[in-house]
Amino acid sequence: MVTRLLIANRGEIAVRIARTARARGIATVAVYSDADRDALHVAACDTAVRLGPAPSADSYLRIDRLIAAARDTGADAVHPGYGFLAENAGFAEAVAAAGLAWIGPPADAIRAMGPKDAAKRLMAGAGVPVVPGYHGQDQDPAHLAAEAEAIGYPVLIKARAGGGGKGMRLVEGAAGFAEALERARSEARSSFGDDHVLVERFVANPRHIEVQVFADAHGRAIHLFERDCSAQRRHQKVLEEAPAPGIGPGFRTAMGQAAVRAALACGYRGAGTVEFIVDGAALAAHAAAEAEGRDPGPAEGFYFMEMNTRLQVEHPVTEAVTGLDLVALQLDVAEGRALPAQESIAMSGHAVEVRLYAEDPARGFLPQTGRLAALALPDPAAHPGLRVDAGVRAGDTVSPHYDPMIAKIVAHAPTRTAAFQRLDAALADTHLAGIAANLGFLARLAAHPPMRDGTLDTGLIARAGAALTDEPAATAEDLALAAACLAGLAGAVHPLAGWRAWGPGTSRLQLVQDETVHDIALARAGVDGIAAETPLGPAALTLALLGGSAWRVEASGRVWRVHLHRHGDTVTLATPGGRRLTLARRDPRAAAAAAAAGASGDTVAAPLPGLVQSVAVAAGDGVIAGQVLAVMEAMKMEHTLRAPRDGTVARVAAAAGDQVAEGTVLLALEPEA
Repeated sequence: MVTRLLIANRGEIAVRIARTARARGIATVAVYSDADRDALHVAACDTAVRLGPAPSADSYLRIDRLIAAARDTGADAVHPGYGFLAENAGFAEAVAAAGLAWIGPPADAIRAMGPKDAAKRLMAGAGVPVVPGYHGQDQDPAHLAAEAEAIGYPVLIKARAGGGGKGMRLVEGAAGFAEALERARSEARSSFGDDHVLVERFVANPRHIEVQVFADAHGRAIHLFERDCSAQRRHQKVLEEAPAPGIGPGFRTAMGQAAVRAALACGYRGAGTVEFIVDGAALAAHAAAEAEGRDPGPAEGFYFMEMNTRLQVEHPVTEAVTGLDLVALQLDVAEGRALPAQESIAMSGHAVEVRLYAEDPARGFLPQTGRLAALALPDPAAHPGLRVDAGVRAGDTVSPHYDPMIAKIVAHAPTRTAAFQRLDAALADTHLAGIAANLGFLARLAAHPPMRDGTLDTGLIARAGAALTDEPAATAEDLALAAACLAGLAGAVHPLAGWRAWGPGTSRLQLVQDETVHDIALARAGVDGIAAETPLGPAALTLALLGGSAWRVEASGRVWRVHLHRHGDTVTLATPGGRRLTLARRDPRAAAAAAAAGASGDTVAAPLPGLVQSVAVAAGDGVIAGQVLAVMEAMKMEHTLRAPRDGTVARVAAAAGDQVAEGTVLLALEPEA
């Protein structure tokens, strides 16, 4: 029996594991870096142990310190969560060697399913379908290019280690293969210490559907049905749901059985996920035949991609539809209990999860860092079927050292339509300020017609483009509200604020949304009103504070509710229908000075804090627009910086190995003639 559990992770997963442990009467031990001393997961556990400085290599990835923390606190088991060392066979062995229970699969299974090439060979031998491609050992670029030609473009280059889209590149034709291979290898080397890749056929209209599996120490393996993870940006999952829309019972059974064969083939134990790439057309045809009472034939068109030998970020949707606690099942397996029979497990309703990240969708989903000046997550008590797993609180800082996830929001309902409606309501009740986040993007994605009707594939977000990533354009009323908030007229504590002896005073200010500058003239109108002249027209509003950040707004015979969050010279507005926009106060004198300082030539700056991995040019080099100038690593991802135009490099201000802040100028081009 586990009595004291060390959780070798951080953030929302550490909080979630602690919740189940507490319910079972198990004491918990948190670990933390200097950046996480006051983090939520530390507060969620009974005891906490410092591991070291903020970089994960000096803290969360130190196996010796994690084992010492377990021994020093009297822990008898270790749960790795996901990420960090969760799929590290050496860590699993070190835990066992220390006489501790490992809440995860055996080290041999982790090793077998780690390298994607070896895993696919093992799966093929077990009768699990795999994507046609090259999974061999010859890594000569010319040989890989020849294999890609033989497979036929488009192809995917994929790192054999790790996951999460790192070390993966889609190549449309031979001309782009060499650069894509180098970038994939570089990212794989940085992320996993292994630059070995494989090349596979790209499946058209692909769906990403995964199956949750469990295996125990008594030779039983079961599946807990599937999750659809097709809504992705840059191969990173954004929205997951269970069950997968449009899948029929025959296809579901075939995939579940294949996943169980995969688990048994590698001697698995505990929780794992078998990920499949699915031909969307084949899936739809099979489901249509079943629905019409025709013989659909064998379920074909799904292919093994990889097996994640750990709990998945999206496991809550499986918990919602099965009623099972997957962390509790992990503990049961570790304590030697038998799993329930496959036929005893059933699905109920539909669940959908979104991942709230500190990132800027309008800037290519660049991860963001900084302090969460405000964070209000929806209250499950006010939203039926809602679950919120959070790793941070208002006032916490999102660090450049770790994954930028803020929270997961999960909605469960009897039907898919109702689940999405509950998600809409939950997102409308979510508010944050102080840092860019993907909240508005998530609301637009959840309401996007192909998502709503289930006709999705992994290219959905890329195809939708600006319709999902760009903020909605501001209205005159939006500008008036933001200006009032920044000028101190919204929420003024005194009824005479904004007035002069001869009448209402006028405030003049400039607001910026994206790169658009708006000149605003603002004045009080009565005790609770404001009047504004904006480039989009006049706006006359009456305001009443409802509580917290919520305001009642009345204008032109219309009444609505808006949330206003001010952070310094920036204000975030959340209005009905999932509209969210951010406007900043512009100082014309500072803007003019910045423009003058940059008049000597174009510059390339760090888009976020991170490590400069490589610089590809030197002063005096000629470059063309789009040419790779430098590569950075930040927030666990690689970012390629390219030349903004044709020109000549005037100076290089950074070198490989430099740690730089956001906005740091790395290179400058000579002024255009």
